Amino acid sequence: MFALWTWTGHTPGHAPTDIGDPELLPLALPVGERGSIELAEVPAAVVTPAELMTLPPHALAASALAWQALLTCADPDDTVDPPTAAETLPIAAHAVPDAVGEAIVSGERAVRVLCETEAVGAELAEVLDAELRPYQVRGVGWLRETVAAYGGAVLADEMGLGKTVQTIGFLAGRAEGPQLVVCPTSLVGNWVNEITRFAPGLTVLSWRGGQVPAAPGTVVVTGYPALRLHGAALTEITWAGVIFDEAQALKNPRTQVSKAARALTAPAKVALTGTPVENHLDELFALLHLTVPRMFAHRTQFRRRFVRPIEEGSTAAAARLRAAIEPVVLDRKKTQVAAALPAKIHSDLLCDLTAEQERVYDAVLADALDEGFGTGLQRQSRVLAALTQLKQVCNHPGLISGELSELAGRSGKLDLCTDIVGTNLDTGDPTLVFTQYRRTGELLVRHLAEQFGIETPFFHGGLDTTRRSEIVTTFQAPDGPPVLVLSLRAAGTGLTLTRAADVIHFDRWWNPAVEAQASDRAHRIGQTRTVTVTTLTSATTVEEHIAAMHARKSALTDLTDTAGVAALARLDDDALVDILRRKREN
Repeated sequence: MFALWTWTGHTPGHAPTDIGDPELLPLALPVGERGSIELAEVPAAVVTPAELMTLPPHALAASALAWQALLTCADPDDTVDPPTAAETLPIAAHAVPDAVGEAIVSGERAVRVLCETEAVGAELAEVLDAELRPYQVRGVGWLRETVAAYGGAVLADEMGLGKTVQTIGFLAGRAEGPQLVVCPTSLVGNWVNEITRFAPGLTVLSWRGGQVPAAPGTVVVTGYPALRLHGAALTEITWAGVIFDEAQALKNPRTQVSKAARALTAPAKVALTGTPVENHLDELFALLHLTVPRMFAHRTQFRRRFVRPIEEGSTAAAARLRAAIEPVVLDRKKTQVAAALPAKIHSDLLCDLTAEQERVYDAVLADALDEGFGTGLQRQSRVLAALTQLKQVCNHPGLISGELSELAGRSGKLDLCTDIVGTNLDTGDPTLVFTQYRRTGELLVRHLAEQFGIETPFFHGGLDTTRRSEIVTTFQAPDGPPVLVLSLRAAGTGLTLTRAADVIHFDRWWNPAVEAQASDRAHRIGQTRTVTVTTLTSATTVEEHIAAMHARKSALTDLTDTAGVAALARLDDDALVDILRRKREN
């Protein structure tokens, strides 16, 4: 991608209009009488190479004209010598700063990236049944050069930018030996289908144990549980490359599955994740140690140099970390490379409890208080039990009382969800509804059938891979079901559900990153409409406390489900009850 910008002679001017996507980009610019270089946020229009070539020369300054001339390296028959070509580039043509703002990309490097990316694009057009966007072609090229230099890489593009298809492009270029893809079990079928679809020249199959096929050009796809249980068979093979999808599953280096992942032998290990840091920086180290152990070998050193000072607020340490990981971590955002994606609209709705919900909620809390919360591990388990019951009351009181003969009119949240779904049915807008509880999902399916006469699939962890794939394929079809209910954990990663543009979170999870992952099942490449994400929170309850924690959460705050419960368990009884009880005055 190219950034077009203007210069008044002293400062940046307005971004060019009527072309590209407007962005505010950090660039290195001359300032002061001595012409020293400093970083500045520059309004620019981001364009593709093809768009740049359509612009008339008289409308361009020297930098853009130089790039137009160099774009002839798109022809595979042409040869361009980057050092020589770089001499034609003004500094303004490659004034992209590094992660810490201490240097800019060299002209030679910029030309080399352009030529190699165009060459990779031409090659991929021959082996992939997919039309990659320019940034995706660059992603494949980046994976190749990073693996060649460091033996591994972390592709951490934001969810929805096509990490899977970029990785398939990478796999297609390493067919000289067998390759391995390890992913959540729910995504094994998806990987098999996507490789078959996009790279027909590769032989792909799923593996759950037994003899391991290891012929050149074969891609073996397996789940993390199979790696944990049968990893010894996989370690007997030297793989041409190993891919770890949704690699946050390996964020704890002490688990058996993480140890099995590190035991695999391959000259190229690539981790894919939209959230390299879900909760704390040790998770990032686990991925770096897995993929590029030569660069990140010692956890103690990593913690001393980066984690502790960053936790203490050191901006210098944060800059050092960015500089250290920049060569091996690619973490592009949608706004940087796919501004054509429609926006997401977030709507947080508070739902009133019904009188029955209030009675059951108070009764559940009273019973918990009568029993007492105890101390130590017992206290944490009792707090979790009370939380679970209170959150289920917020969903529907019948989940606790057992009285489920009639569902409507007894839960403010269910009634509001019904209204939203009803409106979407009237307008023909498919809807995704996420819940963290299996029984709530089953209740929703039954309720939608009773209210609207529709059959709603329920995607959850108890389904086998075949059934999960069928649900996704059926829903994505133009005549698919109007509503899909999903388990937050089972369906929160990897799936593409762009037929829907409306997402409802029926209940609240402690970690907002998990909810964001689920929402991006709809807000992905291929989406053509604005995505509306609605979260339902029961007013006056512990769910408001969770929502407040979301609002305060920073990128490195530990707010996992377990950690959230543990934090509550550490409170004394009075403070704990103040959070759990209904705030009647609200």
